[in-house]
Amino acid sequence: MTNIQQETEPTIGALAEEADSTTSIATRKATKGGLRRFLPTPTPWLITGIVLVLGVTLFGVIGPLLVGDPTTIRDSGLQGPSAANLLGTTQTGQDVLAQLAYATRGSLQIGLIVGLLATVLSAFFGILGAYLGGFMDEAFSLFSNVFLVIPGLPLVIVISGLVPREARGLWTIAVVLAITSWAGSARVLRAQTMSIRNRDYVSAARVAGEKPWRVIAVEILPNLLPVLASQFVFAVIAAILGEAGLSFLGLGASNSSTLGTMLFYAQNGFALANGAWWWFVPPGLLIALLGMGLSLVNFSIDEVINPRLANVRAQRRRERRLRRLKGTQR
Repeated sequence: MTNIQQETEPTIGALAEEADSTTSIATRKATKGGLRRFLPTPTPWLITGIVLVLGVTLFGVIGPLLVGDPTTIRDSGLQGPSAANLLGTTQTGQDVLAQLAYATRGSLQIGLIVGLLATVLSAFFGILGAYLGGFMDEAFSLFSNVFLVIPGLPLVIVISGLVPREARGLWTIAVVLAITSWAGSARVLRAQTMSIRNRDYVSAARVAGEKPWRVIAVEILPNLLPVLASQFVFAVIAAILGEAGLSFLGLGASNSSTLGTMLFYAQNGFALANGAWWWFVPPGLLIALLGMGLSLVNFSIDEVINPRLANVRAQRRRERRLRRLKGTQR
């Protein structure tokens, strides 16, 4: 009887091996599924957004290497575009094209730093708290709610105003923008993580004795890649626009050049009153193009997260084709 029971009942080692195999298979499937969902289908909107973002990025990266010193003062103030100065000069004779190249690089740096910091903060407070649960989840959720109910723009203005101007550098503005823009994304990640942590492959990883950090990194994060990408892109957009607003109010970075500081100095130099459109239109246009490009990329990622959006767009395309066919038949 004992021998029969030993033969029919699985041993602990067999259960562990089965759990390990189940975990590895589920991990591969989850990783492949997450990566496959992360790669959006190329659409005209996505291609347009990528082209705009790459164009502005290349201008900000390569442009400063091809132009002169943006701080050089000349005796040709407020001169329109010409062969010598393709985008004209400022009130003190500085080359607008050189300033635009360096300012674009500064705005891209702030957007990238804020996007990374805000995404890391939202992932830490949203994913870790939801996975651990209990008191940790309640504490992280309360902390996120506190930052969520505080108005973002007034808080940014107050914090920036309290920082001395000489200490208000690029990193200072980036940190201020990051700590005021992560709470909403953390709530979204918390809800997504709470739905994923109860799935079979996550439970199998726990039974196999995997450490919490490995379960989060291998089992949960691949399924959250589209959400994280969308939140990163949105954080970059909000950072560039927020920095431009702060700089326009005179609360931006004092020792760095950005598109917002260009608009600030153009306003102080009465560029609009003097008709110097070449001073304020290029930075405003670059902000608009970069924001539009990132928004189009973000909309494409949203279609990956929510397939209903893609289905609605496909249905609209089919309806337009039918209307065109009916028009040609008539």
